[in-house]
Amino acid sequence: VNSNRPGKSMMAFAVGKKIIQTETGINYNYENHDLLDYQATGFVGELAIRYGAFKEELEFIAEIQYQNDLYKTSFLEEKRSGFKQLTLGAKYLIYDPFKNYEKKVNFYSWKANQRFNWRQFLPAVSLFAGANFVFEGNPYAFTLESSISPKVMLITQNHFGDGRWVFVTNIIADYIGTDYPTYGYVITLTRGFSKKWSGFIENQGYKSDFYSDAIVRGGTAYLLNNNFQIDASISTNFKDTPTLLYGGFGVSWRYDGFYKNGIAKMKKEDKKKKATDNQEQERKRKSKYD
Repeated sequence: VNSNRPGKSMMAFAVGKKIIQTETGINYNYENHDLLDYQATGFVGELAIRYGAFKEELEFIAEIQYQNDLYKTSFLEEKRSGFKQLTLGAKYLIYDPFKNYEKKVNFYSWKANQRFNWRQFLPAVSLFAGANFVFEGNPYAFTLESSISPKVMLITQNHFGDGRWVFVTNIIADYIGTDYPTYGYVITLTRGFSKKWSGFIENQGYKSDFYSDAIVRGGTAYLLNNNFQIDASISTNFKDTPTLLYGGFGVSWRYDGFYKNGIAKMKKEDKKKKATDNQEQERKRKSKYD
């Protein structure tokens, strides 16, 4: 599982050709705004569907967040629900520093093998481009009208040390061309503690004329098997306009049946071709010597 959960950053590498991956979770949300004197509590359901197609470096992504909460002020109380996010797009890996690279082992010098590898500072680089869909009357959007707006992202990913440290950055331009374009970043540092356990810390910031904030996040993930992961995380900010507190859990599931079937088909075709070639060679041999 090559999951983006439980953080909010997007990794540079795709899931792989003919691989389908779903990443889903549920969060409890608490908001309290001192100046506007409101409080909102509820839940957010998250779903990301990723599919690798055409090339190993390319994947298509659908990201959905649906929120349901209770909004209260001193004179109003109402239940709200709607899509907090609905984004469709594609990501392409444009540079992999370790592609066609193999670290050479010096059999005569232990010191040479322990030498610092500067190549780890070369990041893998991907580009994401997609579109945000906002439906009319959405209580979580900056406009009550329907709209479609572009979203683009520059993604980098480094693997440090023995590969257990992973550093990911996302530079984001969102809701481009609307009255409230948003610019932001996500920085994530992940540490693998074992083959099963990993943890992360993250900082996310975004700025627009509609809303700006900086959020810190942390959590852990456990790999049940090669195709299934569970996770938990908690998020908060450092201001009171509003105060935010999110906590939740999720799962990631990878289906590689199409990939395996593709390999099996290729092997079957190769085997059939090899048999045909052998028959052709045998025919030529007989026609030459008989």
